[in-house]
Amino acid sequence: MNTKDILEKGAILQRDRETYAIAPHIPGGFTDTATLRKICDVADKYNLEVKLTSAQRIAMFGVKEEDIDAIWADLAQTPGAAIGLCVRSIKICPGTQWCKRAVLDSASLGLKLDKIYHAMELPNKMKMGVSGCLLACSESGVKDIGIVGHNKGWRILVGGNSGPRPRLAELLVDNIQTEEEVLDIVAKVVEVYKNDPQQGRLGRLIEEKGIEAFRAAVLGSQDAAVGK
Repeated sequence: MNTKDILEKGAILQRDRETYAIAPHIPGGFTDTATLRKICDVADKYNLEVKLTSAQRIAMFGVKEEDIDAIWADLAQTPGAAIGLCVRSIKICPGTQWCKRAVLDSASLGLKLDKIYHAMELPNKMKMGVSGCLLACSESGVKDIGIVGHNKGWRILVGGNSGPRPRLAELLVDNIQTEEEVLDIVAKVVEVYKNDPQQGRLGRLIEEKGIEAFRAAVLGSQDAAVGK
């Protein structure tokens, strides 16, 4: 009987303690029909079940340990960071390319964040959500770093999470005008988090410091940070 996940192979031990689940990385849930066909072909070949996940990936269940390497070779895809102390996912809404309600291009910004941060090792797990309007379909309000577009710019929220101790994210900064500025602020948030000795989620750090002290550590100026 198996007893643990296989982190280096992106394999998550399942309830039967014999098989694993894997999830190819599908940035923001955007993919193409060729990739979907390949996933289906591999699922058929190895008799796997598939599920669409809340992290905008396709999980594949029933993987035998001896088949893990062969399945990844057949998929020819990068594992999604579904386990481990790292940036797990950057959830992205359809944005201005498709959604009639979107105000800003969440897909463009979210995919840039995914390229930089997906699977980055951190003191604890981290999730991000990028939404193109205030409806926040990417659940930005319960992400460690949540980004929301509105008609005055980008709003950045920090410290949210779901799980057994849910926590709403708090406003870090508002009315940010460019993607480059957002990326710079996110980098500063991640850097502050990485260098703090506490090992919990970002929300725990903010609870300990207080949002004003955290904002000052990231941006230096409270008034400028909240868009005043």
